[in-house]
Amino acid sequence: MFGLSARLSVVFVVVISGVLAGCGSRTLNRAPVEDRSARMGQPETVVMDPATQAVQQLPGFENAGKPGYYSVKPGDTLIRIGLEHGQAARDIARWSNLENPNRIEVGQVLRVVPPAPAIVVNGGVVAKPVTSAIATPVPAASAPVAPSASSTPAPTAATTADDDIDWIWPTNGAVLAGFDEVKNKGLDIGGVAGDPVVAAADGRVVYVGAGLRGYGNLIILKHNNTYLTAYAHNKTLLIKEDQAVRKGQKIAEMGSSDSDRVKLHFEVRRQGKPVDPARYLPAR
Repeated sequence: MFGLSARLSVVFVVVISGVLAGCGSRTLNRAPVEDRSARMGQPETVVMDPATQAVQQLPGFENAGKPGYYSVKPGDTLIRIGLEHGQAARDIARWSNLENPNRIEVGQVLRVVPPAPAIVVNGGVVAKPVTSAIATPVPAASAPVAPSASSTPAPTAATTADDDIDWIWPTNGAVLAGFDEVKNKGLDIGGVAGDPVVAAADGRVVYVGAGLRGYGNLIILKHNNTYLTAYAHNKTLLIKEDQAVRKGQKIAEMGSSDSDRVKLHFEVRRQGKPVDPARYLPAR
C-alpha cells in the first residue's frame, strides 16, 4: 500500500508541474514584450478609427492663400482686418457670409475684396467674372511686355481718380508726433477736451465705436475704393455708421479715451496701408 501511495504522489506532482508549465507558456504567448530599442527616435504610426478621422474645416478654408482672401490670425478683430485692408468691417462680414460678425476664429478665411458683379446678356446671367482686384491680367503671347523701370505697378485709372481728393486738417491743434510706419501709423494732434474733430474729406462712415484696442472711441471713414481715414481717442462721437459726411463736418469731440493725454490720432490708409497724412494734408 505504501508503495502504491508513493507512486501516486509522484504522478500527481508530475501532472501539476505540467499544468503550471503550460499556464506559464500561454501567458507569455498572450503578452509578448516588444523590443523598441531599434526604433528609438522614429515616429510611431497611429492607426485611428475612421470614424474619428473627420476634421471640421473652418469656413472659407478652400480659399486659403488665394488673392483677395485673408486667414484670421490670433488677436485679429473684424474691425482691424477691415482697417488693414481698406474695407468696412461689415462689408467683409457680408462678403464672407458670417452668421455672427462678432465672432471669428483663428484660421477662418475671409473675403476682403468685393465679389465681382455678374455679367448679364439678354436678360440672363452668364457668369461672374473674377474681380479686377484679385485677377492679374496675362498679356497675350504675341505681344511682348516691355521691361518696367520700376517694380511698383503703374496705377490704374480708377486708382488715379481715387487719389484726387481735396483733404483738410481734421483739427487745428499742433502736431505732437509725426508718422512712423512702425511706431505711429498716423499723426498725433494736440488740443483740449471738446475741441471739434472734422471729416478730412467727403466720405461714408464705416465704423463708430471702441472695439479696436489702443484707439479708444474711434471713427473710420471710407472716402473711395482706395482711401480710409481713422480718428481715434475721441471724447464724444457725433455720427452713426453708414452715414454720409461732408468735408469739414464735425464728427467728434477730442478726448483722451485709451490714451495718456488729450489728442487726436489721425490716420490715412491707402488700400489698407498706413501712409503719412502730412503728404496729403495742405500746408499750414
